[in-house]
Order: sequence, then C-alpha cells, then structure tokens
Amino acid sequence: MKTVRQTLADILDAAANGQFPAPDGSTTVVPAPSRRDTGVIAFTAHSVVFTDEDPGWVRATLAALDCDELAATMNPRFLNAFLDRTGRRTDTIDLLTVAHSLPGRTALDLREITDPVHPRVVRARWRRDGVRVWVADGGILVLGRGVAGRWEAAIEVDEDARHRGLGRELAVAARHLVPPGEPVWSQQAAGNARSIRAFQAAGYRPVGAEALLLPA
Repeated sequence: MKTVRQTLADILDAAANGQFPAPDGSTTVVPAPSRRDTGVIAFTAHSVVFTDEDPGWVRATLAALDCDELAATMNPRFLNAFLDRTGRRTDTIDLLTVAHSLPGRTALDLREITDPVHPRVVRARWRRDGVRVWVADGGILVLGRGVAGRWEAAIEVDEDARHRGLGRELAVAARHLVPPGEPVWSQQAAGNARSIRAFQAAGYRPVGAEALLLPA
C-alpha cells in the first residue's frame, strides 16, 4: 500500500485522460480534498482511499480482512468500519464514468431553474458546489462541482418520458454545458442498468467504482 503526496484531483485528471494508477493490486491513500468528500475509488487492480484518517488505520483494517485483496476496499466490512470510524453515511457503490466536453450548444431544449428551494437543487447541494439545474420536457439535468472539484452531471427522466432516448440526450447536453476542455463525471448505481446504458450511449466511459462517505 502506498501513501503519497499526489492529490485526488491529480488522479482523477489523469484517469479522465486514460492514464490510470498502476494495476499492481495496491491501495493509494491521499488526503480528503474537502471536509465533505471522503471515500474510495476502485480502479482496475488499484484502489484510492481519500480520507483525513490515519493511513495506518486504513492499512491495518484492509490487511485484517479475509477476502480477495483486489476487492478489499469495496468489501462491506471495510466500508462499515470506515463509516464507523468517520461517523459518516453512504448510499451505495456507484459506477464512475467520465466524458470530455463537446463544442457548441446542445440541441436539446433546456430551461434553467433558479429556484433555490426546488427539491432537486436542494438535494444536489448536499454533494456539489455551484449547482445549476435545467429542465427539458420530461427530464432534469444537474451540473455542479463535486468530488475534488470535478464537474459532475446527474439526470432524471419522468416515468412517462422514458424509452425515447431523453436520458441519453440529457447526458450529452451535460457535455456541451461544461467549460471547453473539461471532463464531466457521472455516477450510476451498479443496479441502475437503464442509467448506465444512457450514459454510455452518450459517450461516457466507465473508469471504476466509487463509494462516497457523506457527512452525517
């Protein structure tokens, strides 16, 4: 296991450009990028734990697990210990995907919501800074600065608007709305096959799994 001065932002920027940590079975521990952001990202045969907890505790807890070493950081027993140690909570383990920005304006007819008490805005602000929300006929697109300052996109499609490609169009629209040259990230729950298909159809590439530990 490695403890290095590299930041999580460095690792994410490299991964967005196809340069991943060495697939050597090790775990890299880096400082949490903010008080809000703590968690684990599992790339191929290499995990990154971002936390302000003692790296020695991370090492010892992982070493004590009776499981496949490559899966240890996403093992429920490690995540439970991590949650207990930090007093945080979590929702699920997500598939982490990324795409680069696209030039020009989106072809989708979007209207920005500025209502600060809109339920989707309120929920997004728990996890992101600078949140902006747009609505389309039957769907919602959220953009903001999430983990380590990365641009993150999330979408919702109304039940009666599904099966028409709107999810894919919203995900593509996010690529037009981020600044030129910037990657945009998105997380999809592993069981949400519909969302995974929509983002991959929109050009987002899977790069790993992510478990975020949220402030309680």
